[in-house]
Amino acid sequence: MSAPAVAVVLPPREAFSPDAEGGIGPAIRLLARYPSGFSVRVYGMTVARPFHEVPFVPVRPALVLGDAARRYAVGMARALAAAPPALLEVHDRPDLALHLKRHFSAPVLLVLSRDPQAMRRARAAADRAALIAALPGVATASEWLRTRLLEGMETPARPVTVLPAGLDLEHLPLPQTREPTLLFAGPLTAESGVDAFVAACARVLPRLPGWRADIIATDRSAPETPFHTLLRERAAAAGVRMAGWHSREEARHALAGCGMAVVPSRWPEPVGLAALEALGCGAPLLCSMRGALAERAEGVAELIDPDDPESFAAAMLALARDPPRRAALSEAGRAKAAGFAAAEAAARLDALRSSLLGA
Repeated sequence: MSAPAVAVVLPPREAFSPDAEGGIGPAIRLLARYPSGFSVRVYGMTVARPFHEVPFVPVRPALVLGDAARRYAVGMARALAAAPPALLEVHDRPDLALHLKRHFSAPVLLVLSRDPQAMRRARAAADRAALIAALPGVATASEWLRTRLLEGMETPARPVTVLPAGLDLEHLPLPQTREPTLLFAGPLTAESGVDAFVAACARVLPRLPGWRADIIATDRSAPETPFHTLLRERAAAAGVRMAGWHSREEARHALAGCGMAVVPSRWPEPVGLAALEALGCGAPLLCSMRGALAERAEGVAELIDPDDPESFAAAMLALARDPPRRAALSEAGRAKAAGFAAAEAAARLDALRSSLLGA
């Protein structure tokens, strides 16, 4: 008997390619490495070089009246009709999930890795309640996202499952001899707190002989803005090295060798993967606890407030001067990261798919 077919439907801005920077495609690719009772096929916008581990079907938006969202939805429905799946798994598009539910008899699972309150058909509590009632399954990538989804409603029509992001523990670089480096690895945006990192480094580097500070950019395609210009000026004045863009693999190697990783996010991180990867690489971690970051880092990282430069700098200075504390955080962080193994994430997803098919 052949395995039930699952169509994994990407949002239009998520390119299923190693050349892209989105988080959903790499997560799907990672989980596909593990045994599954399902035959998975990914549907998304055409890309020049798709991931090769999972069958991929490029989708062209239909030439119909309406906005871009409607054209993508109609084009997606036509592509799926060529080989109707047993289960539809739609990522980060409530409106698309509802559209496909009207056109296919297969159960629809909506998986959310961004704040649903910023999404079409999910901004208002009444819309979110209707969404949960309409779809056979809804899952979120963190408890924080689940809370945001359920905010404002009394009792949802059905339970919402939390499917934490899987971490590729088998391929993470092992902790090595650590260099006295303060490391930021993330997007160069105000929301990421990279400017707060520079401000804190300006205060502590003169008091930490032998230490240096590096910034690794993980948002390769970000346009140049006045924020970037000012950031470079302040980094140069503070003695912080702008190391340029690095792939996620290169960033992980840097995390495995740094003296301290810093995740000073101002915005509520919906998944908290940056902190989780730092913990998995054994990096002693300074972290804000906004959004899902608290789920990943609370108890295994030093808390910082990116909007309080004095306390931020004090926490950084104290940890740099306390090797035993850094070693303890490194050990505790790796232990916590072990609970997010990709193999377990794949098994949880398989179990949810099976439950929706009544297996």
